[in-house]
Amino acid sequence: MSQLELNPAHEEVRQTLFADVILPVPIPKMFTYRVPFQWNDEIQVGCRVIVQFGAKKVLTGVVGQLHEQPPTKYEAKSILDLLDVTPVVFPVQVKLFQWIAGYYMCTLGEVLNVALPSGLKLSSESKIQLHPGFDLYTSDYPFSDKELLVLESLEKNETLSYSDVGKIVMQKTIYNLLKSLVAKEAILIFEEVRERYKPKKETRIRIHPTLVENDLQVVFDRLGSKQKQEEILLFYLQNVAVHQDAALNEAGLAKKEIIDQGLSASSLKTLIKNGIFEQFEVTISRFKETQAPLQQVALTSIQAQVKSKIVEKFSRHDTTLLHGVTGSGKTEVYIKLVEEALGGGSQVLYLLPEIALTTQIVLRLKKVFGDKMGVYHSKFSDNERVEVWKGVLTGRYSFVVGVRSAVFLPFDNLGLIIVDEEHESSYKQYDPAPRYNARDVSLVMAHYQHAKVLLGSATPSVESYYLASTGKYGLVELHERYGKAQLPSFIVADMIAERKRKLLKGEFSAELVNAISGALERDEQVIIFQNRRGYSPYISCQDCGWIPKCQNCAVSLTYHQYRQEMVCHYCGYKEPLPRECEACGSTDLKTMGFGTEKLEEELQLLFPTARVQRMDLDTTRSKYSYETIIGDFEKGDIDILVGTQMVSKGLDFDNVSLVGIFDIDRMLHFPDFRSFERTFQLATQVSGRAGRRDKEGKVIIQAKNTGITVLNQIVNHDYMGFYQNEIQERQNHKYPPFTRLIHIVVKNKDKGISKNTAIKLGNLLREQLGASRILGPEEPIISKIRNEYLMDLTIKLERSGIDLDKVKQVVHSTVLEITTDKTLKSSKVIFNVDPY
Repeated sequence: MSQLELNPAHEEVRQTLFADVILPVPIPKMFTYRVPFQWNDEIQVGCRVIVQFGAKKVLTGVVGQLHEQPPTKYEAKSILDLLDVTPVVFPVQVKLFQWIAGYYMCTLGEVLNVALPSGLKLSSESKIQLHPGFDLYTSDYPFSDKELLVLESLEKNETLSYSDVGKIVMQKTIYNLLKSLVAKEAILIFEEVRERYKPKKETRIRIHPTLVENDLQVVFDRLGSKQKQEEILLFYLQNVAVHQDAALNEAGLAKKEIIDQGLSASSLKTLIKNGIFEQFEVTISRFKETQAPLQQVALTSIQAQVKSKIVEKFSRHDTTLLHGVTGSGKTEVYIKLVEEALGGGSQVLYLLPEIALTTQIVLRLKKVFGDKMGVYHSKFSDNERVEVWKGVLTGRYSFVVGVRSAVFLPFDNLGLIIVDEEHESSYKQYDPAPRYNARDVSLVMAHYQHAKVLLGSATPSVESYYLASTGKYGLVELHERYGKAQLPSFIVADMIAERKRKLLKGEFSAELVNAISGALERDEQVIIFQNRRGYSPYISCQDCGWIPKCQNCAVSLTYHQYRQEMVCHYCGYKEPLPRECEACGSTDLKTMGFGTEKLEEELQLLFPTARVQRMDLDTTRSKYSYETIIGDFEKGDIDILVGTQMVSKGLDFDNVSLVGIFDIDRMLHFPDFRSFERTFQLATQVSGRAGRRDKEGKVIIQAKNTGITVLNQIVNHDYMGFYQNEIQERQNHKYPPFTRLIHIVVKNKDKGISKNTAIKLGNLLREQLGASRILGPEEPIISKIRNEYLMDLTIKLERSGIDLDKVKQVVHSTVLEITTDKTLKSSKVIFNVDPY
């Protein structure tokens, strides 16, 4: 900076910068702040800043743009603090955030809230300090004993937290006490802002450097007959060979290692006090380092051909679809492609749809890539997520395996993105906004960074296969299973016929019971798939038909036997299992239908010696529950695994010979244009868990309507037949991939206002966009959730010849017009672009 710029007499000529800041609040635009002069040379796009927003809020924002134009509609406040000297988000990520906000019709702040791990956002804590003008001895106000205790403590300590005050006065509620002290102008309350992320520290011990340079015999002579201290010194020297290389002393030894050996903690303390040892702290990773030697992966001739085809397709297409049957060895192909990308100096992102799937694949990939690979998912703590984020920034992790939120990681040199099981609905976020699809976002991210995208699936989404078959994507097919494994054989059990012949055992067909018995006798494992958790979908009175309903939502309560509770799966409302009917008083209450919990119970009764385990949302809430269940199943400690769709996604078990699929009719007839596609994918994926080595696999599907076409296509592994039927139906009825959909949900606590808002919105949109493009409004199947009544509208747009951005502007302005209507402005309007 020149002398002229530093001279206060010439301040007006200094460059004044302004920063457009992305704030974690749902406002449509970035907010502009003045950059204090001292940060002109340091501030960059992507750095975090602390700013005041409104009268009281202090927020952590991210700089989205730097310029010299002050805002015209308001006076720019100054940035309060600059938190980073290097960006935590790269400009290419800011560009991606803006695309997501525009495409998915949400705000930049909503994108930032989802993208940035909580540990990178600041937290604040209310604290108190003495009022600058306060003097206890000259104050005219009387003070209670407790108030005096607080004031005396503040004279010794500059600040106190609310919890500190509570401990001083020995009471939990301190609001009135603080209110009184503020009124007497004795204290000020302020918000102390601090970083949430805390690096993990390890306490280590080393011999004092001055002693290492001399003969260590002198140290032993000083210890004399102090045996416990001598044992600690000997243990240290056994583990840190300072006599061979004095430089090894620098890193020292973890204090925990010494204590874990049962050596005396008090003796160690004395050694530190006497200057023989010194104690210090180092920052360490929260993730265990790989100790075992890395493995090499060899491809079969077929896999090698597939990999070569993918590379060839990448020369002409930015995106390629790998359609490989279950168990075909797609992961090995992915590994070789990752190795090549990393060898070329690029970063790689490997997306998986579920945390359950990451568990097994991460173990396989760690054996190949070791510590250069990071893992990113929501079961990690805030600090662990920040550590991976910073690892990508610093280059520690050039390869990351993660679930959908990993698309927000700060990559700046991506060469390859792999989207495994690309058809999975888990890639779509539904609540809160942004309601993005990680598969689609990864395509845009790859475009911005000139990277390639590989989509992989045994059952590709109809849209992806259509784009591949029409030449928009490259297409590579792999129709053979790895090694000697064969695709499983199918049997469809006719549940209506078995019920008539009274062959059913609970919810199990005789065919499935016999097959399970045979598998257990051969020491083989079984997977039972039922895509509904809980014991029973609902309970009903056998006399009057009463069904317990959620008080907040228009749904029945699901019975969970292990908790003896009725639970709403939409809002979490719970109530105890009723002893009698609330309508007629009858005690004849019966469970209707079945979930994973009931099947688990029936299996334990049918096969009392079998080890049965359930894997669903209820049994996998803790951090390591997935790893535990999958590990036990891999080791053979579980005979029968009962699960929801978690068990269908890419898991690889050697000893599974039988899969049972329940309730397929309910999935097929769900009122959604994708119901056949979802059922085909789920049934094929879960059946793919059977017979993945040299044992022949068998799949038994229990169905009531056994003649339905899609069921025969599942049984015959006929993806192409399914695709041809489905694509024709989509074209006939104008559904994706031939159209785009925008789903609009209107919510209000008043049913009439919700309905009126939706009707007015529908009418205005028809005027603007044309009647043929607007469906609804109508009540959804579940018309009330969390005490809000819902109404649905759908906008159906042609793929070509229409300006999508202009349509979204029309929709936004129409909703804005409605929210200015006093009678309707209490309604919320939610947008969901590409909703299914």
